[in-house]
Amino acid sequence: MLKAEGVTYEALASKVRAVAAEAGQALHTNRSNVAHWVAGAEPKEPTSLYLVEALSRYLRRPVGPEEVGLLQPRLRPALEWHADTLNALIELGRQDLDIVRRRALSAAAYSVAALAVPGASWWPQQTAHAASREPTAPRRVGGRDLEAVRDMIAVFSRADQRHGGGHARSTVVQYLTSDVGAYLRGRFADETVRRGMYSAAGELAYLSGWMAFDNAEHATAQHYYTLAVSLAAEADDAPLAGHVLRAMAHQAVDLGHPRQALNLASASVDGARYRDASPRERSLLGVVHARALAASGQKRAAATALLRAEDDLRATTPDGAEPGRVFFFGEASLAHQTAYTLRHSGDLPGALSQFRRSVRTRKAESFTRTHAVTLGDLGSVQARQGAIDDACATWNRALDTMDGIQSARTRRVAADMRTALSPLRGRGITAVNELDRRAAAYLTTSASI
Repeated sequence: MLKAEGVTYEALASKVRAVAAEAGQALHTNRSNVAHWVAGAEPKEPTSLYLVEALSRYLRRPVGPEEVGLLQPRLRPALEWHADTLNALIELGRQDLDIVRRRALSAAAYSVAALAVPGASWWPQQTAHAASREPTAPRRVGGRDLEAVRDMIAVFSRADQRHGGGHARSTVVQYLTSDVGAYLRGRFADETVRRGMYSAAGELAYLSGWMAFDNAEHATAQHYYTLAVSLAAEADDAPLAGHVLRAMAHQAVDLGHPRQALNLASASVDGARYRDASPRERSLLGVVHARALAASGQKRAAATALLRAEDDLRATTPDGAEPGRVFFFGEASLAHQTAYTLRHSGDLPGALSQFRRSVRTRKAESFTRTHAVTLGDLGSVQARQGAIDDACATWNRALDTMDGIQSARTRRVAADMRTALSPLRGRGITAVNELDRRAAAYLTTSASI
């Protein structure tokens, strides 16, 4: 490959040294090293990461490790359930924030094997380990520190809902691994503060994962989700763990792994994860469980789960205590996930009705990204039913809403529009041609943000 694309060994060795220097590493890579790699030798980590980045820059296009015969760089931090949680947090953050290592993290494969939930003994072991962990930093961490972290989580979460997961994710990761990471190593005022800070860190890890998922960085999201469950265990916060397992199920079903999605969703509603959750969070867990059941072909069980999710949401009271992480979930979100469940079950009229309900009841100015996705899904069902004029009108509204959003899910909506419209191109239908042009323009501009 190197010779075919005109890359000289000496030039590549120089570029590898330059990339490593940016990361603070002094390498002595020379043309002889490159020749050995081309002959089949495997460079050590992190040299392999610098080599991939150097090639990408030299060729001015993304290059994956497999393209040049390298093994996939091992990404050690959070996929191992029994890793030390705080060390995993720091290592994952370093990989995600380093420009070279982040490319490898993003290129890594989503692991179906890593979706297995750890056994029953894992949770109490994690909880006990955290409670006995000695502080490694002198800072005293009190209630005001915890309050500040929770305020920042609220800010980041609302920005994600409005602008998409591609917006400011590095800022969230930096805050988690630096500021909050330092709190986790400090001396807590009491056990309540300690558990609260670990829960807050778990929510930030979950949010980092959700933003990565929304931006189609699926392996990265998987790492953060696993880390978030570990932090929830160290806080002994079962509902938070259920919340994250629900997100993992959502990702798995989206990626076409219904069996694993059902295992995760079932774990999210098991025992204290569901029992100790607020009614609103129970409804969220339940409706994703219903979707996983439907995707697995269990239509009757899915219908039962949907009814329970509706009952749980109705049980929510304005003055009821509930975690801030469920601020987004209400009638519109329940309808959206219900529509997916019905679509998996083959009930397109029911799905159409629920998508319309979701569009009608959502506060689009606050939940802009999800509103755009819902409009896109509504248009897809309309197109499948042959209502092309209605679909075009809905998709135009979706594109209006997408302006400025950085999200792979909205890009997927635009790509799906173009696929659905492809049989109608060239027939001189003005509405179709204009919509196709708009969707293509959005895909071009959003990819360059």
